[in-house]
This record gives sequence, structure tokens and C-alpha cells, in this order.
Amino acid sequence: MSANTQILSVKEKVGYALGDLAANLVFQTLVTYLAFFYTDIYGLEANHASAIILTVGLVAAFGFNPIIGAIADRTNSKWGKFRPWILWTAVPLGVVALLAFSTPDFSYKGKVIYAVVTYTLLLLLYAANNLPYSALSGVITGDMGERNSISAYRFVAVMFAQFFVQVFMLPIIESAGGGDKAVGIEIVMTWLAIIGTIMLLITFVSTRERIVPKPEQKSSIKEDLSDLFKNKPWVITLTVTTLVFITLAMKGGSYVYYFKNYVDADRLTRFISPLLDFLSSIGINFFGEDPVSAGFGLFNAGGIIFMMFGIGLSKKLADKYGKRDVFMTFLFISTLFIIFFYFFSSTSVELMFASQILHGFFYGITIPLLWAMIADVADYSEWKTNHRATAIIFSAMMVGLKGGLSIGSALLASILASYGYDANLTEQTAVTITGTKLLVSIYPAIPFLIAVGLLFFYEINKKMEVQIEAELKERRQN
Repeated sequence: MSANTQILSVKEKVGYALGDLAANLVFQTLVTYLAFFYTDIYGLEANHASAIILTVGLVAAFGFNPIIGAIADRTNSKWGKFRPWILWTAVPLGVVALLAFSTPDFSYKGKVIYAVVTYTLLLLLYAANNLPYSALSGVITGDMGERNSISAYRFVAVMFAQFFVQVFMLPIIESAGGGDKAVGIEIVMTWLAIIGTIMLLITFVSTRERIVPKPEQKSSIKEDLSDLFKNKPWVITLTVTTLVFITLAMKGGSYVYYFKNYVDADRLTRFISPLLDFLSSIGINFFGEDPVSAGFGLFNAGGIIFMMFGIGLSKKLADKYGKRDVFMTFLFISTLFIIFFYFFSSTSVELMFASQILHGFFYGITIPLLWAMIADVADYSEWKTNHRATAIIFSAMMVGLKGGLSIGSALLASILASYGYDANLTEQTAVTITGTKLLVSIYPAIPFLIAVGLLFFYEINKKMEVQIEAELKERRQN
């Protein structure tokens, strides 16, 4: 296999990135709104919402993902191992995403059952789509520089999805539903399902698999699992991924409560009014009349825009210093700006926005690296064992993602309940407000800091990256 065949065109990189844009229209909605949807729109009690999110999420994480990974690694078709899964799941994923955020008029027990069934189906289809999609990055090229590049492309796409969901989605839901959030979210999810399905089909058509394991490299599921748990970088990456997504779910899901119940609405209105006037003058009127929703959207926008700048620096820094060291350094710096939120008063709106922007920039540098590190772990496993099991190794990411999302979202709902949150109250108690502050600061900072500590033990540094790439290239050519 020549080195030139490992270089990807911009068209293929963009096509690949669209798949993550589609998946993140679902994923970012889960991170940002699932707990809020269950408690404030669908009318479930916080404890029941927490139990559903945790139980279904953990079953999906530790049940669905390893099974899908093992099956995908053993899929053989004219389209490859992983691309067919993107094709097969594109339409079902869109349909079930819509159903999961619908609000049928059932009894309370019926609502709970409906939430369990639709959330289970959504996570199953998400695993069947996004795990093979992620594994595709490990076989689309063997060049680590190109992997860093496609990771940067895909996470710019992720940021676009995150930008829409966290900035515009709540005002659009309120506008589309005429103030009825239940109607609004169904309308929005219908369009997201259609757009996401089209993007996934483009990903299937525009990409191809270049690294194909030789027949003598075939192994049993038992051998694959045995290799996994002997693979120290895999174990560390699985744990780090789980911790990262615990923080993202807890922090991302708690901001809507933070703005609704803690941030001073008058001070927020005065702060954002000049910006809203400017945006209106150039024809941008997506934020509606509610200052809390508008402030929430602009707050998220600031973080995401500067996150994109961070992503833009990621490849250059990783190529020079190695993924591990860059990831560890900037994850720690970004955590400091999460902790700062504990010290802000309800009127410190300027400081809130500044801290969010700086957190977004430094965290953005880390975003492409975690996924690129998983592809490196697949190479490390092949280098050590002479067996390549890409999808089951990428299942670490999906187990961590689903497990972290489930634990983080469940912790969010559970902590809110423990601090006495009541969606029916116009004004929350002082105890509940304290819990809300902790949910955007101290609690989500803890998993990030543990992850930084674990990365000291991750052995694939810059020197080893170069060694593995060179030796595997020689093996494949021979």
C-alpha cells in the first residue's frame, strides 16, 4: 500500500465529517436537553428521569456497544466492514430520535414505559450507527497525520451541531411551538431527523476503507476481548472517555437550570441587549423575546465559537508534541474555568461569559485528540498482537461515551432531586440554588481532574506514535 493512497481528499474528509454532524444533532440534544425534556416538558419526576437515564444508558453502554463492535469487526461486504452500518441505520436512527422526544398523552406509568422503550431503541441505534462510523476513522487511512486532520474536520462538524443545539434550539423550540415546548421540540426533531439522515447517506457514499486486515489476522471474539484487557492504553482511554462524558453531560445539562433559576434575569438582559440589537440589525433573529433563553443561547455560542478556534490549533500542537501531552495539558487548563463558576454571583454575567469562552477555547484543543487516540490504540493493539480488531477497540469510546453520558445525566437529575428541585415552583429554594451552582462548577470538574491524572499512565507518547506508525507501515507494505 503506497503512502499516497493514505492521503485523503478534502471531499472525503468533509463527507466523513458530515456523519458526526448528523450523529451530534442527536447526541448534543441528549446531553443538553434530555433531563430537562423529561422533567420540564414530559412531566416525569426527577428521580424517575434519573433512573431511566442511568439504567438504560448503562445497559446500552456495556451491552450494546461490545456486541455491535464484535459484529462490525466481522462484517464483510462489498462496501467494507463499517460503511454498511452507516447506510443501514441512517433512516431508523432519525425516526427513533423523533419518537424519543415526542410527548404522547399517556398515563404517568405509560409515559415512563414509553420513555424507557424509546430511549433504549435510540441508544441501540446510536451504537449501531456511531460505533462503526468511529471505527471507520481507524481504517480510512493509516497515516497518523491524516488521522489528526480528519479528527479536526469531524470536530468542526461536531461544533456546528453543538452550536445549533445549544444556541438556537431552545428559542426555536419555543417559537415553533408557539410557547408550547412539547409541540416545538417535535417539530424541531422532525427536521433534524430528515437532515441527519441525508448527511449519513452522504458519508456512506463519499468514504472508503483502505486498511483491510489480512485473512491470517483473523481472531475469535474471546481472543479480541483478551487482547483488550491486556491493552493498558485501551483501559486508560476507556476510563478517561467515561470521565470526560460524565463531565460533559453534567455540565451541559445543568446550564439550562442555571440560567433559569440562578442567573439574574435583569442583569442578563442589560448585558445581552446590545448584542441582540446588533444581531437583529443584520437579520439574525433566532433568539426570541425571552431573555433567559436568549442569554442561554448566546452563552453557549461564545463557548462554541472559541472551541472552534481551539480545534483549529489541535492538529498542529498534536503533530509537534504528541496527542497525550497536548490533551492532558489543555484538559487541565479548561477545568480551571469550570471551577470558577462556583465563585460567581448571580449578577456576574460578564465573568460567566468570559469563563465560558476561555473554557471553550482550551477544551476545544482536546476535542479531536481523544478520538484520534483511540485509532492509535487500535494500531498499538495490532503492533503488539498482529491482530487488528478496530471496532471492538472503538467500542471503548462508545462504552465510555454512553456510560459517561448516562452517569452524568443521571447524576444531574439525582443531584437536582437531592437538593429539592421542583419544576413546578416559580422560584427555587436557596438549597436548590446551591445545588445548581455546584452542578456547573465543582461536581463536573472532578471527573476532568481524575482524567488528567490517569493520562500520566498512558504510554503512547509522541515517540511511540512515530515508532508504531513506521513499523506498521513496513508490515503492511511487506
